[in-house]
Amino acid sequence: MSRKKEKKENENEELETKEEENQESLEERIEELEEKNKELEEKYLRAVADFENIKKRLEREKMQAVSYANEEFARDLLPVIDSMDFAAESADKIEENDNEYVKKIEEGIALTIEQFKKVMQKHGIELIETDSGFNPHFHDAVMQVESEEHKEGEIVQLLQKGYKIKDRVLRPAMVSVAK
Repeated sequence: MSRKKEKKENENEELETKEEENQESLEERIEELEEKNKELEEKYLRAVADFENIKKRLEREKMQAVSYANEEFARDLLPVIDSMDFAAESADKIEENDNEYVKKIEEGIALTIEQFKKVMQKHGIELIETDSGFNPHFHDAVMQVESEEHKEGEIVQLLQKGYKIKDRVLRPAMVSVAK
């Protein structure tokens, strides 16, 4: 009986050892799976954050595309407004201002220019100011002239008006600057 008892005890010990080994193996597997789960969770959170960033960027780009959709059309209209301005200036120089016909033409041109300016303003198109001094982002210095009345680099004369749509330059103002 003692052998049977011994054998049984050995079997019990072996079973306990196997159970302990299985328990350790299971605990190791659980740790591995928890680490894998944590890793996958981090990847998921990064993917969600990337998706949100892309979504925001696309929304921003869409808003810009809508805001600047008329940019090319507006750029094409600038020579028309230049011609109207030139016609108004020419009409002012006609010496026969007593002529009723000339006055009506001058008035029509002035009204047309005013309408152009209102429509342009409505769509965010603004005249680039030249009073505040030379700014290479908004002004194109096409020539330098001697001037005792102006400091070096100041705008002396506006040669062609410049326009911007919101924060983008449609056409820089062509100016001459003092040497």
